[in-house]
Amino acid sequence: MWEFHSGVLGASNPYEGRGETKGLLPNGCGVTVGRAGMVLRGSGRAFLLLQVDAFYASIILFVGRVWDAITDPMVGFFISKTPWTRFGRLMPWIVFSTPFAIISYFLIWHVPDISTGQVMWYLVFYCAFQTLVTCFHVPYSALTMFISREQSERDSATAYRMTVEVLGTVLGTAIQGQIVGKVDTPCVGSPFFFGLTNSSVAMEELNMTHDTGGLTDTRNAYMIAAGVIGGLYILCAFILVLGVRERRESCELQSDEPVSFFQGLKLVMNHRPYIKLIAGFLFTSLAFMLLEGNFALFCTYTLGFRNEFQNILLAIMLSATLTIPFWQWFLTRFGKKSAVYVGISSAIPFLILVVLLDSNLFVTYLVAVAAGISVAAAFLLPWSMLPDVIDDFKLQHPSSRGHEAIFFSFYVFFTKFTAGVSLGISTLSLDFAGYQTRGCSQPDQVHFTLKMLVSAVPVGLILLSLLLFKLYPIDEEKRSKNKKALQDLREESNSSSESDNTELASIV
Repeated sequence: MWEFHSGVLGASNPYEGRGETKGLLPNGCGVTVGRAGMVLRGSGRAFLLLQVDAFYASIILFVGRVWDAITDPMVGFFISKTPWTRFGRLMPWIVFSTPFAIISYFLIWHVPDISTGQVMWYLVFYCAFQTLVTCFHVPYSALTMFISREQSERDSATAYRMTVEVLGTVLGTAIQGQIVGKVDTPCVGSPFFFGLTNSSVAMEELNMTHDTGGLTDTRNAYMIAAGVIGGLYILCAFILVLGVRERRESCELQSDEPVSFFQGLKLVMNHRPYIKLIAGFLFTSLAFMLLEGNFALFCTYTLGFRNEFQNILLAIMLSATLTIPFWQWFLTRFGKKSAVYVGISSAIPFLILVVLLDSNLFVTYLVAVAAGISVAAAFLLPWSMLPDVIDDFKLQHPSSRGHEAIFFSFYVFFTKFTAGVSLGISTLSLDFAGYQTRGCSQPDQVHFTLKMLVSAVPVGLILLSLLLFKLYPIDEEKRSKNKKALQDLREESNSSSESDNTELASIV
């Protein structure tokens, strides 16, 4: 399974089972060359390496998700309360979180040579890594608001960031796939399993008799991949810190009364345009994560393209990469709401086509390209619209400043939330349908379920998200008015500061 908004694409071996992806992939570097953040995925594969019982694996995932839900808004609030330094307010968070994130990531894939305590080991470093990635990702995302005050420049920066972010995902996929893909795990013939009343017991017996040397090779491969990706993480963070500078507005030099966490949260969550944007973003993300998370299995089992799915996924990624600049031009020319309608809905006819027609490789590649085009729009546009919401908030609450990180932290939280919901829906649906882990083929119920997960359900969610985006109030006319009002507010603040300085000088 693979995932976009969390920055991961890791379906290099679907025979190993649902959710057993290839770990973490770097998303790129900085605002000018991508995003130097990584988000944990592939936990099921790590559990396989640790040979953790399924019950404890579920506990670890649940606790990790709950902990992540707590840390996202908390980190956003703490960043908003962080004093400015000569390096900025956000950069210190990025600099200090990077080395510890790499260490915790590396230790996740290191299997300790202890008879007891492995579950606690994984739980601690899983939660630690989630927290440290949040400490990087939230300030990194919020940098968009501090590199320029011009809407066009922020939109351009977002487009560059998303373009290279996808390129970073492709690079990470290639590196991870090449290193880990050399360790092959054969599939298991389905007739053997479908004739058993307790296939999970049979799978356990098979895993126990599996060559332990293969497991050792797999662990070594993941450790090597962790080291390589950790090095890329450092490189990306280094480029980001050296290449980007925060700009502080003059009005922020004035001292503000401290705002408590719940007061700031209430202000942000009561802003109606933000709620509507998050709602549309939530369903759009869920639609494409369901599509992306199950497309590899769909290609492998339902369409029968076992040897082609890697190229199909690459076609999606390249299509998304190449069309992000197009959507940047489109939103500049026709507006962001129009770009949302056209971009996100463009995948609907192709998603219907792929399940109605018989297995056809050409049609599958066509759908992959169309999906990439829509993914690019879904990837770019919500992040481009968020700064407009923050500008609108500043006009409605001119005396309350420094909440940018809170806005972005909840955006990051809902990205992770949709990833968890997508994984839960897919796992429960496929389990109910009788999915056989590492099976060479699947029963008819699984084929039907995969068709629903890559076609009917995403189409319904996309239509619902378009309805929510229709209610989003900030159109191009509203953006222009907000831009002029903010400019007037800044000029008034600057003139007030100059007047205060003049009066102070005359008194002295």
